[in-house]
Amino acid sequence: MKLRQALALLPLMGAMVSCNGIFGGIYDEPLSAEDSHYGFVEEDADGKGGLIYLFVNAYDRWTYIDLHHQHIDTLPIDAATPAEWDLALHRYDVRTNEATAAATNFDHLDFVADPATWADLQFVADADSQIVVDISDMINGNLGYAAASVNPVLSHWMDVDISQMPPIYTFNDKAFIVRLQDGSLCALRFENYMNDHNVKGYATIRYRYPLTTEE
Repeated sequence: MKLRQALALLPLMGAMVSCNGIFGGIYDEPLSAEDSHYGFVEEDADGKGGLIYLFVNAYDRWTYIDLHHQHIDTLPIDAATPAEWDLALHRYDVRTNEATAAATNFDHLDFVADPATWADLQFVADADSQIVVDISDMINGNLGYAAASVNPVLSHWMDVDISQMPPIYTFNDKAFIVRLQDGSLCALRFENYMNDHNVKGYATIRYRYPLTTEE
C-alpha cells in the first residue's frame, strides 16, 4: 500500500469527512446488526469442503480458522494463539500455523480433481512483516504497527491502495493451495470481501479440505 503519499492527504480528508461524510463507508465500516452468522456456514455434500464467512474489519484482532475441527476464534492481537488453528486473518493480512501456500491461476476449486494441475506448485512460508493495528490518530498521519508473521502468497488475496481517495481495492479471486503443518493439503478461494450490503471488511472463503491424490 502506498501509505506515504496518502498520509499527506489525511488532514484534508478528515475535514471533508467531518463536513459532509463524503468518505463514509470506505474504511470498512460494519453494519452493526445485519450479519449474525459467521464461521463455517455451509458444508459440501461430501463433507470435504464448504464456505467460511468472517468479519475481519478489526485492526486489533486476529480471526483464527481451525480447518480440522471447523472452528473459529477471534482474539486480540496480543493474545496467545488458540491451541489448534491453521489460518488466521487480520483484515486482509493472512498468517498460517507453520504452513506454506501456493497461488494458482484457477478461479474455481474444481481443478483439485486433477492433482496434476497442482502437483508442481511452489509453496511459500510465512515471513516477518508489520501490520496496522491502530488508526486512532490517522488524521494526524500516525498509524500504529505491530510485528507479525504473514504469508505473502495468501495475503495477496487483497491489495488496498490508499494513495488516492476513495481507496482502490484490488481483489484476487484465484485459488490457493495450502500445505498445513501436518502435511495435509487445503484448497481455498476468496469469493468476496464485502457482505450482502456491499460493506467492506468481510471475507467469504470457499474451501476444500482435505485434498488427496485421489480427490
